Amino acid sequence: MKEKDEVEEGDRFPGAPHPRERSELFGHAETEAAVVAAFGQGRLPHAWLIGGLEGIGKATLAYRIARFVLSNPDRGAQSLHVPADHPASRQIAALAHPDLLVLRRVAEEGKKLPSEILVTQARKSVGFFGSTAAYGGYRVCIVDSIDEMNRYGANALLKVLEEPPPRSLLLIVSHTPGRVLATIRSRCQRLMLRPLSAADVTRTLQSLAPEMEDLPEAQIPQAAEASGGSVRHALALLMGEGLEVRNLTREALARLPATDGLALHALSDRMAGDEGLAVFAETVEDWLADAARGPAERARLARYAETWEKVRRAAAEAEVFRLDRKPFVFQVFAMLAEATRR
Repeated sequence: MKEKDEVEEGDRFPGAPHPRERSELFGHAETEAAVVAAFGQGRLPHAWLIGGLEGIGKATLAYRIARFVLSNPDRGAQSLHVPADHPASRQIAALAHPDLLVLRRVAEEGKKLPSEILVTQARKSVGFFGSTAAYGGYRVCIVDSIDEMNRYGANALLKVLEEPPPRSLLLIVSHTPGRVLATIRSRCQRLMLRPLSAADVTRTLQSLAPEMEDLPEAQIPQAAEASGGSVRHALALLMGEGLEVRNLTREALARLPATDGLALHALSDRMAGDEGLAVFAETVEDWLADAARGPAERARLARYAETWEKVRRAAAEAEVFRLDRKPFVFQVFAMLAEATRR
């Protein structure tokens, strides 16, 4: 069996601690206070749909709620925080708590990471909630994420939601809650999380730094500003080629309508993987969106909008067909130069 840190999980950023191992969550104090208040007033629902942008702390919040509920707190508790040395915290970090079920993508020994949460996993929820809680309290199931569960798995989960037993709690994570089956959405209360501020992304990254030796701490503020409120996106920028690709792209954009062939060659050489391609396309699209909002005549705004759509299509084709990055980069900057020159 692999060591815990080597297990391939669909909900883990490579090299980063898993959300179940995290005791801190920044930027969602109001949401946490609402959960604590619901518990204190005896109004804890049987299911919460936790939605929002990927990488803003939804899974971390789900595990914080699970630790809180499974630690058997009294009604007067003031926060979701449970010490890391509490038995419930240790068991949940090890996925060894008998009253917690986690439905997720995980690679079995000798097999590849599946593209979906297997329906056999989803069906475990029926037996899990049909049994008696080992510690006489709540039984909690975390689904991370329901976006990775096909309709057969979702229908198995729906059986529990239709007739939830007493003292049961489902915490369903979704990056696109609007696409979740209406029959599931209607049976859940919603916790919609906003993107984090750059300051909260920075605080989160700084708290991760002691556990991630390769994290370039000096670049954290820059990555936080470019993250769009997502810690996961900031980590992708910091740990790969993303931040350098973004900076090189912005330098090239600043020269428009002039283009520098050597600079574009250097930029292309840094875009080895899909991450670099995604960051390049995102940076160009953001630049075009900002330009289209500026004080320009109607015809120029229309050209920016048309170019934005062309860039999106070209980036999608480059990713799907694994096209050479260099011709793609030169093609995009030729379109941009034409749009800004006219």
